[in-house]
Amino acid sequence: MASVDKAGIVKYKTNGQGFEILVDTDLALSFKSNVQEDIHQILAVQKIFTDARKGIVASDNALRQGFNTLDVLEIAKVIIQNGEVPLTTEHKEKLREQKRKQIIDYIHRNAVEPKTHVAHPPQRIENAIKEAKVHIDEFQDTQKQIQEVVKKIREILPLKFEVKEIEVKIPPEYTHKLHSIFNSFGKKLSEEWQNNGSLVTVIEIPGGLEEEFVNKINGLCHGNVDIKILRIK
Repeated sequence: MASVDKAGIVKYKTNGQGFEILVDTDLALSFKSNVQEDIHQILAVQKIFTDARKGIVASDNALRQGFNTLDVLEIAKVIIQNGEVPLTTEHKEKLREQKRKQIIDYIHRNAVEPKTHVAHPPQRIENAIKEAKVHIDEFQDTQKQIQEVVKKIREILPLKFEVKEIEVKIPPEYTHKLHSIFNSFGKKLSEEWQNNGSLVTVIEIPGGLEEEFVNKINGLCHGNVDIKILRIK
């Protein structure tokens, strides 16, 4: 159960009446993001208030009118999902950092240096974001921000988004190891079994993952594998 002293107040209004609960803010935010948190652990007090700071508990009549139930835990779920979860400066910074990492990872996986077709290391992308003084919004959707971030850092870091089709010819003794690897990197376009038991697979992957993919396949096959890029698009 959350500490009352450190609890945040989630506010929600329905049918003209305001309701409040005391929560562990981190857990409440996770729950609001559809993470299966235990509602018992989220609540600092298993009560529904009309004014949490003054300790004024909502009446049974107000709860029935607002939620058609007196079940505190069920009401708390509705309030968290639909109410305003408070964000401290620390919480906002955590969200910004999460968004920053997601954006960097997306660019690293999907974009390459145009001349070499090699992915930029995450640290180089992060440095470009800092140099361009790009503001990451903790509330805005990550995908929407990626376009703006790319636009600004392209002035510092050459970027080209690519998809690569790669053919992999796997000797018979290693074919059983690689099916899950292909699925984790991209989309299989075709596979063909050879008369000698070898498997030829064509996979489409984000351009920035080529080096990681090749290293993974070579490691599992101890270098005994043929890999070639068929097409870059």
